[in-house]
Amino acid sequence: MAVPAQSVAVPALSSKLLAAALLSVGVMLLLAYLVGFDQGAVSRSGMYLHELMHDGRHLLGVPCH
Repeated sequence: MAVPAQSVAVPALSSKLLAAALLSVGVMLLLAYLVGFDQGAVSRSGMYLHELMHDGRHLLGVPCH
């Protein structure tokens, strides 16, 4: 007599993959804020970081002037 095959439930999205995806999205949103909208509020360590973000805005085509 043939025994029917057991089906095994496999999650479509693992918790590690979900955590990595959420972390990646968070980092990307933080970078988008820093480059696109910071205008020097976070970059208090001198003009180097401010100028780097300013050049990034020009590179991405975000209006900054």
